[in-house]
Amino acid sequence: MQVFNRYVSMRGMTVFGFEAVLIAGSIVIAAIAHGSLPDSGTTSEKILLATLLYVVCFYYNDLYDLTLVDSPSELLVRVLQSTGAGAIALAVISLVMPSLMIGQGVFLSSLGLTLVAVPAWRWTFKGLTRDPHLDERVLIVGTGASARALARQLGTQRNFAYRLIGFVDDGATDARVRQHEIIGTIADLGRITTERHVDRIVVSLADRRGRLPIDQLLRAKLSGVRVEDATTTYERLTGKILIDDLRPSWLIFSDGFQASRATRAIKRMLDLAFAVVGLTFAAPLMALTALAVALESRGPVLYWQERVGEHGRIFTLCKFRSMRMDAERGTPVWAKDHDDRVTRVGHVIRLTRLDELPQLWNVLRGDMSFVGPRPERPFFVEQLAAAIPFYMERHVVRPGLTGWAQVKYRYGSSVEDSMEKLRYDLYYIKHMSVFFDLTIVLDTVKVIMLGTGAR
Repeated sequence: MQVFNRYVSMRGMTVFGFEAVLIAGSIVIAAIAHGSLPDSGTTSEKILLATLLYVVCFYYNDLYDLTLVDSPSELLVRVLQSTGAGAIALAVISLVMPSLMIGQGVFLSSLGLTLVAVPAWRWTFKGLTRDPHLDERVLIVGTGASARALARQLGTQRNFAYRLIGFVDDGATDARVRQHEIIGTIADLGRITTERHVDRIVVSLADRRGRLPIDQLLRAKLSGVRVEDATTTYERLTGKILIDDLRPSWLIFSDGFQASRATRAIKRMLDLAFAVVGLTFAAPLMALTALAVALESRGPVLYWQERVGEHGRIFTLCKFRSMRMDAERGTPVWAKDHDDRVTRVGHVIRLTRLDELPQLWNVLRGDMSFVGPRPERPFFVEQLAAAIPFYMERHVVRPGLTGWAQVKYRYGSSVEDSMEKLRYDLYYIKHMSVFFDLTIVLDTVKVIMLGTGAR
């Protein structure tokens, strides 16, 4: 499944697996060194708990994003931060539940071993994966905008073992690829594939009529070379769908975009469960938020606004008011980052997402899901649908309290930002599943803790 590949590429899975073993092994070795394993028995439950805490802290500090964490200094800082956070969490849990304590001597020794073993393993892994013989050699057929966007992704990512060897010129008049990166024309495709030992051919042609080298691509595929569309490769690398040159046929014939009735039923049950639990536990926090809003400025505590929901149905969304009462008059205006219409309390509740809590009622009513594309106002939907291809396709599912675009992209207030978010929204719709929803919920917690993402 594509979403599984995105979260745990082969390299990422290797790093994750070895580190889990290293952390657990550090605890066992420390326990043996202190003579506590044979006697008191550092049980598998204790080892599993400690390992899980460290791994979760590593995940929340983006240590499994191999593209983001590349330099040795950045790696060392993040490992220290994550291990420290894991140690604090483990210490707190041990105070609350002493039966889970692994012993002070074992705890400190295992912590020291982890701080040595993890960076050493990461540097070893990085050195091993630098070998160009381990990379897939990728050839891009085409030199247009999509080809260039894909090439940029290939050049920056570290999660997949891909290495771009060059472009095949498709005769596009607007080609802006550097000349030395073009290693031939479409007529030379067969020769280039053989001479350059190509492992994967990515086709990125905006107009394929009469230009697609069917025979050469077929021979390459039958000889063992992987052949795929640029949209598919870009999707795998980025977790979003490239809509610039997207054809309706790709949406029709590609895998995904077909969540089963069982998936939708389970998703709805989880929505109800999350909404009930959320409203129950967040009630005191919601009361304090309402009080803070009321004390700062006159006007209603709650803000009601029309939004576009599933299949284009209009519903009324409920939020805590975060702007002045005179924030908008007449024509709707984009909300923007550092918006001067936002009150002091509004800034805090937007940053912490407290202003979104009343939308749990919308989830309970069935207007929204817990996870899905964020609902937009009808005025902006009309504008965006006219400017962005496939924009209305985001309404085939219920909008969400949080979503893939919200955890992956910064705050946006323009057509360009909406287009970028649509790329993530379409990816979510294509791969919608219970597992994907749960990973987005985990990512949302991280976004709230770090104060990033859309608000």
